[in-house]
Amino acid sequence: MKAIARDIFERLRNGETINPNDPQIHELREASYAAKELLLQMNNSSDAEKIRMILSQITKTQIDKNTTVFTPLYINYGKHLSIGKNVFINFDCTFLTLGGITIEDNVLIAPKVSLLSEGHPVAINQRHSLVPGHIHIKKNAWIGANATILPGVTIGENSIVAAGAVVSKNVPDNTIVGGIPAKFIKTINDN
Repeated sequence: MKAIARDIFERLRNGETINPNDPQIHELREASYAAKELLLQMNNSSDAEKIRMILSQITKTQIDKNTTVFTPLYINYGKHLSIGKNVFINFDCTFLTLGGITIEDNVLIAPKVSLLSEGHPVAINQRHSLVPGHIHIKKNAWIGANATILPGVTIGENSIVAAGAVVSKNVPDNTIVGGIPAKFIKTINDN
């Protein structure tokens, strides 16, 4: 029999809905304020190495020296965020990471992109619960300016999300999607 995860962050990472009356709910706010303290330092720096160093502290992973982050970047937790090599993250992005976000190598993220790995139920009596959904952005993907990726979505390898799109469903490899909600536009040929 599989042991049940007791830590609220592990339970979120495993996809468990968290009720607002959960005895560990206060830990979410505490972790968010701790991340915010580091973000204040990071977002006030113009030194690329210092930005990567602080982001490494926030994510508890090593950020590759070829990854570029233009601040400000807003993150509510960070430890469920994995960023690959040679990633470019432009200004003014928001990453809600409690459900987990994986960004593979060579990904381009334009300004004002929102990666939201958590949301809330539709039912009114459950609305204050937190529903996580891991976001996975595969290698060589390009997320256009002001796009929003919703919980549980995978963006396929080499794919493009057009500027302003709201993506609520998985995007296959080598595909361009756009619109609200995002829909298939065309397949990318390697020509």
